[in-house]
Amino acid sequence: MPPSADLPSFLHGVAPILDKWGYLAVAAIILVESFGMPAPGQTIMVAAAIYSSWGRLDIWAVGIIAFVAAVLGDNIGYWIGVRGGRKAVHRFGKYIFITPERLERAELFFARRGNRIVVVARFIDGLRQLNGVIAGITAMPWRTFLIYNAIGAALWVGWWTTIAYLLGTHLVEIIDRAHEYKWFAIAAVILAIGAYVFFHMRHIRKRKARLAEEVKTTESKA
Repeated sequence: MPPSADLPSFLHGVAPILDKWGYLAVAAIILVESFGMPAPGQTIMVAAAIYSSWGRLDIWAVGIIAFVAAVLGDNIGYWIGVRGGRKAVHRFGKYIFITPERLERAELFFARRGNRIVVVARFIDGLRQLNGVIAGITAMPWRTFLIYNAIGAALWVGWWTTIAYLLGTHLVEIIDRAHEYKWFAIAAVILAIGAYVFFHMRHIRKRKARLAEEVKTTESKA
């Protein structure tokens, strides 16, 4: 079977850890990353999935361990946020530009869109590490957080383990090829956003015009 040196270059840093500790490394690194510690959780999961494609690990074990570690880590982060996060923000937040007013806005934002944020946070660096802490600080109900966090973790683990297992060492080649078309992708996203804004604003204008017409009609009848 291929040696760890055959891993894509960006995975070389985790290869020695994975060679020595195997599944335990996957569990520990994803766990600590999930409650805010700087650790290469996603990287080691991808590396473990590639190892599985070589027969060195079992892909189902990698997926289950990664999922459990992610959910546990996020819940540790949640309780850190509940128990001490708010005090820490009020005491030290000004040094990182998190004021009580911004925290209040974050609470309102979570109240309106918190479920969706928790689901997609696993795919976004920064949010992946602090997702649970922020949810705890903003007082999201624990059961709600647990359900949507588990959904997000399942999607995250399922996506990366499947892609890495099926593509193996060709994953980086594909990413490199995709980078050649990144500006086309960015342009497409900008156009899509522009089209959405245009049609959304047109819909708002039509609705306002319709409401104004209804008011006129009501006043004329009166």
